[in-house]
Amino acid sequence: MKSFSFLPISSNNANILILGTMPGTKSLEMNQYYGHNQNNFWKFMFTIFQEDFSNDYETKKALLIKNKIAVWDVLQYCERIGSLDSAIKNEIANDFETFLKQHSNIETILFNGQKAAAFFKKYVHLDKTYRLITLPSTSPANASKSFQSKLDEWRIISSL
Repeated sequence: MKSFSFLPISSNNANILILGTMPGTKSLEMNQYYGHNQNNFWKFMFTIFQEDFSNDYETKKALLIKNKIAVWDVLQYCERIGSLDSAIKNEIANDFETFLKQHSNIETILFNGQKAAAFFKKYVHLDKTYRLITLPSTSPANASKSFQSKLDEWRIISSL
């Protein structure tokens, strides 16, 4: 199945960029980042910023923008059956050169999982130095760590 990433959630004043690999099947169906209800990304964001959780996608996006966070995916396109990153083939990266020029306040890039970091390092060559931090995947497929353990690592956002 051919998959294309979404446009980024961002504003010009974003100083943190969070990168996933590529939206999974459920996210693509819903046309929403981290749309699978068992993905912990949005639960983490609302918890970290001490806001009441909302299922409303516009509220979720507004939470990120308010906290100067941009979200995108490393890959613009790939072929994949299912949602596992390990099934990705024939991938093409997004245009980070243009994106980062347009978002000059970004200083830190967080990767939502090891595979996002690996694809970024494989395809993206930066002129500027950024703080790069790989965090545990929020995906339900990443069952090697508990919710609390992953949340504790994601709390680094509060100190950036």
